[in-house]
Amino acid sequence: MSLVNEVSTLSYRPDLPMIVQSDRTILLETQHPSYMEARQALHGFAELIKSPEYMHTYRITPLSLWNAAAGGMTHDQVLDTLSSYSKYGVPPTIVGEIAETMGRYGRIRLEKSGEDLVLTSRDPLILTELTSYKSIQQLLERPHENGYVIKNYARGLIKQELARLGNPVQDMAGYTEGEPCPVRLRETTTAGRPFALRPYQMEAVDAFYSGGSATGGSGVLVLPCGAGKTVIGLGALCQLQTATLILTTNTTSVRQWIAELMDKTDLDPSMIGEYTGDRKEVKPVTVATYQILTHRPSSEDEFPHMKLFSERDWGLIIYDEVHLLPAPVFRVTSGIQATRRLGLTATLVREDGREEDVFTLIGPKKYEVPWKAMEEQGWIAEAHCREIRLPFEPKWREAYARATARQKFRIAAENPRKLEVVRYLLERHPQDQVLIIGQYVDQLDQMAEALQLPLITGKVPESERQQLYEQFKQGKIKRLIVSKVANFAVDLPDANVAIQISGTFGSRQEEAQRLGRILRPKAEENKAHFYTLVTRDTREQEFSLHRQLFLVEQGYPYDIIEMETLV
Repeated sequence: MSLVNEVSTLSYRPDLPMIVQSDRTILLETQHPSYMEARQALHGFAELIKSPEYMHTYRITPLSLWNAAAGGMTHDQVLDTLSSYSKYGVPPTIVGEIAETMGRYGRIRLEKSGEDLVLTSRDPLILTELTSYKSIQQLLERPHENGYVIKNYARGLIKQELARLGNPVQDMAGYTEGEPCPVRLRETTTAGRPFALRPYQMEAVDAFYSGGSATGGSGVLVLPCGAGKTVIGLGALCQLQTATLILTTNTTSVRQWIAELMDKTDLDPSMIGEYTGDRKEVKPVTVATYQILTHRPSSEDEFPHMKLFSERDWGLIIYDEVHLLPAPVFRVTSGIQATRRLGLTATLVREDGREEDVFTLIGPKKYEVPWKAMEEQGWIAEAHCREIRLPFEPKWREAYARATARQKFRIAAENPRKLEVVRYLLERHPQDQVLIIGQYVDQLDQMAEALQLPLITGKVPESERQQLYEQFKQGKIKRLIVSKVANFAVDLPDANVAIQISGTFGSRQEEAQRLGRILRPKAEENKAHFYTLVTRDTREQEFSLHRQLFLVEQGYPYDIIEMETLV
């Protein structure tokens, strides 16, 4: 026996659930007794990329390791986790790569020296190497005794460029205070109910603020839908006592933020502004939509509403649903790095792959609570996820066979037999508050007409949407059909059943957000049901597997049900 084989044999521990491979992927047995424990440990520094029934595949990336390092995890802790669960130990190449990658975070720093921003490093040779790149040289002003003074507009740009070169910057240059805005959280809401931040909400605010030090003031807080991210934003505002710009996804969400500000803080209503297509108010606390900021009269024009970023001396900018941040807002954010920035999201997954820009321009992940941990503590509803697979009628199967790849997905998504299953599920949940969610307006129109149910799409005026949402909240209507306009930041606390009839291809973030619509804690039975209808053996089924990745990573199994077994 060779020495290599002898070492492998000696280190082989078949009772453990995991295999760590030299390409930075990790295989995890889902049927192993330690699966849940190992999955939770991996979640802090690895990303789930495949989730077949018996073996899940994770991947360790530079960004996942940098976020772990920014959160205080050491490479020894990562390696201890891998060693504790790996059948074959950790390949030596991986040991070195993890230590080297995590060691890069904090190796390059931005610090304040008088009025100058200085790029510095504990390793002068590394700094010499990086500043030899032309893309970095053009952002430097002059040499400094501790490194290089960067140009006054380059704080965000240089962080982006160095991250692309594999060297994330730890920004220690601090922040401007902004315009004062005295504000406190109420002890009772306007309705007279006792109010205080929950323990994890206080922890999240503290993690972001970091005692007001240079390490605090920019970062992302990751919590499940229903966990009260808006309230955490209010807590950050009250911690900083400064003029605040809040950016969110749509007008409905803007008005929900304003309602929460008035209900849970002592701000006078005259201090709160709405900046949307309907109103253009700039107050000490202003809530705006991403859409209004990125609106421009024509493709040749500038973005006229981007001036909002400079219309007050903001001390804090809150990016709600930061995983949806549009590219033009990224560009503006690159230039306002002296302003504290708070990102709120249920998932750091971005379908455009710009997670690295969130890390560099908004800040690293500062706090995260696993969804299942929140469920176990009763802060969100216990969710049961089921995928129902449907057959095609012969004529639809023929159309599918002849279609292009893109057409195939839509034909499968609009399978007429989904109406049968929706009827069945509505009968099964007669007293529940049910959302029927879909992607294609024609499909939703047909279902609304067939079922005689109210429908909300982008075509429905905001006032009518608000009226329908309010009727649903009050229980006056128990079924509501919604398009993707309801994916984000719509507060329907009593919704406890969601039926997803179609979606945006393989979007993991959409799957997470749609489940999130029904996760608000329930007063009675704290349970929720999430159904996804998928046409069997089609592109829709392939995309569905990818959509579910994030939720599977969070610990939500999907029960697979064949339509034929329902009746």
